[in-house]
Amino acid sequence: MQKNYSTKLTDHYNSYFGISGKKIKWEIGPTWKTHPEFFILEFDPNKIHNMWTYCTVGMSADLIDDNLIELVIYSPRQDNSLAELLTVHASHHRLTPFNIHHTSNIGRPWLENSVCDHAFISLPYLDGENLEIFQFDEKVIHCYWLIPITEKERDYKIEYGCEALEELFEKKELDYLNPLRTCLV
Repeated sequence: MQKNYSTKLTDHYNSYFGISGKKIKWEIGPTWKTHPEFFILEFDPNKIHNMWTYCTVGMSADLIDDNLIELVIYSPRQDNSLAELLTVHASHHRLTPFNIHHTSNIGRPWLENSVCDHAFISLPYLDGENLEIFQFDEKVIHCYWLIPITEKERDYKIEYGCEALEELFEKKELDYLNPLRTCLV
């Protein structure tokens, strides 16, 4: 019997991180827009990363367009609000697809007291293709990094382009785990 999308993607994440993620099913908000099997995997700090990791499972299940992505976000602490954040992105993705280098307005701080209330979809630079590339049937699905950013950083990306934003992150050494970091623009 062939494994379904969510089972194979779960296996992909578990294999990469070397531990089993905890399944979180967010039930509040526009969850009816997500695939019926959609959920979030929460990974404790592990041998790959000394931080919490949250991953979508099923964001692109059964889609047939060119926007086949899943999202990964990192956190300095365990926080269920990140399951909500990813579920909202997955809901939006089903109607107006996200892809690499897109930005979104989170509408609230990504973690308590943070100035980062927007997000940027990037390559998973911390992990590379071993995490990024997930093959299912004849499709390649990309697991991208959802990076919390400020509105001014989003505006900078719109004005100067995604490469300029990523160069700014590298030059100023983006402290991506610090919810209290200052804006880099």
